[in-house]
Amino acid sequence: MTHFIVEADGASRGNPGHASFGSVVRNAQTGELVAELGGVLGHATNNVAEYRGLISGLEAVASIDAQAIVEVRMDSKLVVEQMSGRWAIKNAGLRELAMAAREILPFANVTYTWIPREDNKAADALANEALDTHLAGGSGEINRRV
Repeated sequence: MTHFIVEADGASRGNPGHASFGSVVRNAQTGELVAELGGVLGHATNNVAEYRGLISGLEAVASIDAQAIVEVRMDSKLVVEQMSGRWAIKNAGLRELAMAAREILPFANVTYTWIPREDNKAADALANEALDTHLAGGSGEINRRV
């Protein structure tokens, strides 16, 4: 089985406001970069953007190995605690996103770790790159795979 690390982040300027996400996928054994992803969501909250970053990273892993073992690292305490099952998901929209994330890979194969914001700079940079590119007239879509 392949092991991956997914680092994910979301951004919302205004919260809610212009929103985007970023995801970095790495091979857990070697640290080698596998994919960098980002996208624009339109008008959304930061929490929605965080979940979309998570989903993007998990989908990238599933496209490589649908049975992979994944450690997700995020600076969103809310997403980490909700996806780990320790906090209830009261918001219906976030509950839908969480259910979608849980369906991508086998639940037992994914663990969630909270990391400080300064340790999530790569995913944060992708989210901001996507949004900045979009606001400057570009698509805002980032899909770099190694």
